[in-house]
Amino acid sequence: MAGVRLQYRRRNPYNTSSNNVRVIKTPGGKLRLLHIKKRGTAPKCGDCDAVPRLAGLFLMMMMPQIPALRPRAYATTSRPQKTVQRAYGGSRCGNCVRDRIVRAFLIEEQKIVKKVLKETEDKKRGKK
Repeated sequence: MAGVRLQYRRRNPYNTSSNNVRVIKTPGGKLRLLHIKKRGTAPKCGDCDAVPRLAGLFLMMMMPQIPALRPRAYATTSRPQKTVQRAYGGSRCGNCVRDRIVRAFLIEEQKIVKKVLKETEDKKRGKK
């Protein structure tokens, strides 16, 4: 099969990334080129993806729950299959969502502590 010359079956005559083909044998015993669709890419986390790690290498966190499809296929897929049932579902991974929630909680706690400290300072100044 390696030495067989075959013609492309569509109008693009060049070996490009959008013109991938595979040699198949038809039931009639002939060799044909089968056009292969591009593989889809799964969505990646927007936070993990943006953070450089390991000396310049990027660690991209994939969303394992969401299927890897081509853009047009996402248009016909229902919303429950494209998202995850939590805050930032389908946009951020679970670890990053947890980090965001903890960070927001700690910032709010810090504001409360500052407010209490300021009130105690004001009371001390008022007594003097």
